[in-house]
Amino acid sequence: MSDSWNMSIAVIIPALNEAGSIAAVVRDSLAQDIDWVIVADNGSSDETAGIARQAGALVVSAPRRGYGYACATGTAKAIALGATVLVYIDGDYSSVPDEMQRLLDPLRENKADLVLGSRVQGTIIEGAMPLHQKYGNALSSWLISKLYGVKVTDLGPYRAIRSELIQELGMREMTFGWPTEMMVKAARNGARIIEVPVSWQRRRAGHSKVSGNLRGSLLAAYYILGVTIRYAIFQ
Repeated sequence: MSDSWNMSIAVIIPALNEAGSIAAVVRDSLAQDIDWVIVADNGSSDETAGIARQAGALVVSAPRRGYGYACATGTAKAIALGATVLVYIDGDYSSVPDEMQRLLDPLRENKADLVLGSRVQGTIIEGAMPLHQKYGNALSSWLISKLYGVKVTDLGPYRAIRSELIQELGMREMTFGWPTEMMVKAARNGARIIEVPVSWQRRRAGHSKVSGNLRGSLLAAYYILGVTIRYAIFQ
């Protein structure tokens, strides 16, 4: 892989019951210019962990349910391996591993510390994002832009960050608020944050924990908006 400022890259995939798609995400991620693929199994009741391991991933167990718990467990493993850059991608193939270099290039060129994949700037396949999720995403992005002085258009899960930065942030949100916490704390930290266009596909199998039902969407919105406002006012 590239030796730009000694980049070593770990791809982290938080996964809960993604047996139908995880192998493709792992294999296509391994085909990129990266060093490790880590699947953080968030207590799956199906064969997600075994399938991911067979596809070539390092699998770590994050049995306590919560998107943030899975991300934190995968992050700890990546840092222990010596990764200097961490890429986060979901296990349902809604984000495309072949677009990963779009996220990595600004880091490789030392133009950013956190690179966010923007589905709004890219392409959202018809039916991949329900209308209520689009509105919630737009509201949250607007609030972050106003409250933290950083222009963002999307709160998507596909992103890349320097490991030294994420260690400085002291991540604490173990829910769907994890990606938002990363963004707002990085902004407060003075990090260089940029967006790059990415596509958003229909998930290949299973059901979304966020947009698949109204309860999931409302919970995600609660955590995201709560984190956005709390760190702006109280911390």
